[in-house]
Amino acid sequence: MWKDDIESASRPLYPMMLESPELRWSFIRKIYGIVSIQLFLTIVVASVVVTVHPISHFFATTRVGLAIYIVLIIAPFIVLCPLHSYYKRHPLNYFLLGLFTVTLAFPVGLTCAYTSGKVILEAVILTAVVVISLTLYTFWAARRGQDFNFLGPFLFGAIIVLLLFSVIQIFFPLGKISVMIYGGLASIIFCGYIIYDTDNLIKRYKYDEYIWAAVALYLDVINLFLSLLNILRAADRQ
Repeated sequence: MWKDDIESASRPLYPMMLESPELRWSFIRKIYGIVSIQLFLTIVVASVVVTVHPISHFFATTRVGLAIYIVLIIAPFIVLCPLHSYYKRHPLNYFLLGLFTVTLAFPVGLTCAYTSGKVILEAVILTAVVVISLTLYTFWAARRGQDFNFLGPFLFGAIIVLLLFSVIQIFFPLGKISVMIYGGLASIIFCGYIIYDTDNLIKRYKYDEYIWAAVALYLDVINLFLSLLNILRAADRQ
């Protein structure tokens, strides 16, 4: 078994690979370890928000709570600024990554607090199945010479359309059907991002960019979960 692991690690991850497969496999394991810790921390924070009902009640019934909620939505983007500057400086980069994860986990928990447990469970199961399936597919495709770098411009354009659609929804709500359409489009886009970022993880990220690789994959998973949650929640209310 140990011999098989060594042989597997020594195989190139993709054709024309010039670097050491062992180093790249070690880098990949490090990234998935970081993302796993981020997801675990997100589950812990979100669970506290969901189970401690006074928290969600405070945000739903007070103006101060609403103001803090808006700050929490903006906070992850603010934390990304110093993270961009210090992503190579250990251990400050891990502290900022943890802060980014917690500030993002709190709004996720508030979203789940106003959703039924059945819908949350369905969204979690679907997200896990899709992420694992797409990850395995991307590794399989990379071994056979397929490259997904061409998806970058298309996914960027799709994100712009998605953001504009969400702004329109804020000022001109279109009802449950539009929410389901938005969730469906977002799910497809973030499925594409999972493939694209996993392909970059295999081939393009440098070894000192482990923080950004983890942030990209973590955001893909969280956004896919929220997109599926929107679809299932809208369907459950009909």
